Amino acid sequence: MVRSVEETQTASARWRLRLPNFRPVAVWGFAILIGAATAYGIIGFLFAINFVSALAFGETEKTLVSGASHLSPFRAWLAPVIGGCAVSGVLVAADRFGWLKDGRAQGVADVIEARAVKNGAIDVRSGLAAALVSAISVGAGGSAGREGPAVHLGATIASFLDARFGFSAKDRRTLLGCGAAAAVAASFNAPIAGVLFALEVVMGAYGLSIFGPIAAASVTAAIVTRTHLGNFPAVAAPAYGVVSNLDVALGAVLGLLCGLVATAFLVATETMTLRVRQFADERKISYFWLPPFGGMLVGAIGAFLPEVFGVGYEAVTNAFQGAYSARFLLILLVFKILATAITLSCRFGGGVFSPGLVIGAFAGATFSGLVVSFIPTASAGVAFYAMVGMGAASGAIIGAPISTTLIVFEMTGDYALTTALVLAVALATLVSQAIAGRTFFHWQLSRRGYDLSEGPQGVILQTIRVRDVMERMPPAPPLPEDAPRLATMESLGKALAQFEKLEEVGLPVVSSKEPDEVVGYLSRVRALNAYNKALIDSHIEHHR
Repeated sequence: MVRSVEETQTASARWRLRLPNFRPVAVWGFAILIGAATAYGIIGFLFAINFVSALAFGETEKTLVSGASHLSPFRAWLAPVIGGCAVSGVLVAADRFGWLKDGRAQGVADVIEARAVKNGAIDVRSGLAAALVSAISVGAGGSAGREGPAVHLGATIASFLDARFGFSAKDRRTLLGCGAAAAVAASFNAPIAGVLFALEVVMGAYGLSIFGPIAAASVTAAIVTRTHLGNFPAVAAPAYGVVSNLDVALGAVLGLLCGLVATAFLVATETMTLRVRQFADERKISYFWLPPFGGMLVGAIGAFLPEVFGVGYEAVTNAFQGAYSARFLLILLVFKILATAITLSCRFGGGVFSPGLVIGAFAGATFSGLVVSFIPTASAGVAFYAMVGMGAASGAIIGAPISTTLIVFEMTGDYALTTALVLAVALATLVSQAIAGRTFFHWQLSRRGYDLSEGPQGVILQTIRVRDVMERMPPAPPLPEDAPRLATMESLGKALAQFEKLEEVGLPVVSSKEPDEVVGYLSRVRALNAYNKALIDSHIEHHR
């Protein structure tokens, strides 16, 4: 009996449905590969920071404060100035070869943008150049963290490895999250926090299909780094006494205060960045001159307060041990915020999570001094309030309360302060969001024209362009000057708003370069269909 063509095709389709789907297996395999590769990339990045730090201060990054304090004030001031000159040299070279966008180092916000707008693609040259800039910046005493550059480096490695194997856009976004999670796990020896950071901050979703590969990458990275560097918390937490209900209540008060501290940090950084840019534009100074200028200012602070240099974990350890008075801690808090704002506004590379931990620790230790003076019945020691402050301030700054809480847990290796820490982080985030209105990363993205705070539907309306959904047309006569139109690079959201405003069922599309040249047509129905399809795809990606 001879089968018809239709019967053969139907049988073939049934067999394809019965065959196992190997796509998740491929994604998991690549996730493990990305985790291992990212771990080695982060180990190299940390060695680079330590190498620069040893040249600049005679000590590695972990003991940079001690090294700077033993130098003369002029020698300590000179280190970030020379570092700024080196950063400028790298930025000029990277800009000339087109490696770095806008002539600046990159970080977490660029990874979020790549996930939301670029289907998980990051140029490997920009990633390596940004890592070099950040290693010089942090090692030479710039007041910034290493987590932002590390996350960007991990995402770069992920994008490089998956680019040649035909993964879908959804899978590439998932693998981008794998690189981010692996970077956090390798940097802080915190695999659980790495998973939640990638889901909470980078992916903005907790779908089951993305959780597994991201977890595999994070755990793999932690195993590799522990094999080579040992299984030690990033910050050693000393004993802090018994935590009573009164201490938990005081931790909530500290959370409110840390919300104000985080807001001050966000406002200071945003204001400083805008003022520095305005200053350079008005005087027609190239942005490439900013790092040496910033190095002079940071060096002037660090020459007398070396605790503001670098990542600052040694200063946090000293605060845990009660080595600073409450008055001195308050001074360090103010100048650490100032030094970080200068560092980031003057185009040094680096992140904000570590500075958030440091200023939070200073705020918590200062609060502990007040507690001892006015409420002697509180039983917990200075380390308890310093750790609660760390989580509260940094969580509010980056807008990631869940992963921040776990990072503090895993960094310190201490889970006894759970209740107070969770409460303080929640309250600090509430205060910061109520006053500042957005996190550090969302502020950075808003400067590039993206508002990702509105969820997946807002991202779709901003990132899909008219050119992506229009019907192309053969050459047509130029449009009259007063005729309504859409431009190819306008967002889908603006197009839908135009349809609503003009009460049109469709509009001609013109070239963004030639505003009278008709290149296509977009109907309201076609635009809505594209929006609905993107919403469905986004829902599947975020929740399955």
